[in-house]
Amino acid sequence: MGESTDSSSSFNPSKFVTGEVRRIKEYWGERFAFLENYTNIFFVPEKRLPKWSDSDVEEFIASDPIHGPALKSARKATEIAATGSVIGAVSTAGLAWKYSKSPHGAALAFGAGAIFGWTFGQEIASHWLQLYRMDTMAAQIEFLDWWKNKSGGNRTL
Repeated sequence: MGESTDSSSSFNPSKFVTGEVRRIKEYWGERFAFLENYTNIFFVPEKRLPKWSDSDVEEFIASDPIHGPALKSARKATEIAATGSVIGAVSTAGLAWKYSKSPHGAALAFGAGAIFGWTFGQEIASHWLQLYRMDTMAAQIEFLDWWKNKSGGNRTL
């Protein structure tokens, strides 16, 4: 008969969806907060930093006693991982070629061996250089900030 049209007790789908979207954005924003460190540098093509050389990196390592050693270890770990990638790619492709004589099999084994070799090399380097004790991402961000200041904030395409 006389139904009440009280808006406070009725369900409003628009407000519900808006609230859920906001909640989901906050949830994933917290999980991917580390991307904000790279947003201004990597994801905006017109604001990229100029290229740096190995001597620039060595200058940063010498000038920063906190983040320098972490960056040096991270760079060494990359060299070890790259070596593992080469070893994994060549050995896996060689075994695939030896036993199958299949060019496409050897090519696939080469790619898979490179990925596996990189992964194992990175794990070995992480334990060997004790990267788990360092904040290598903070060191890399600190280097990028240092480089931005050193290059005068000049940005190139």
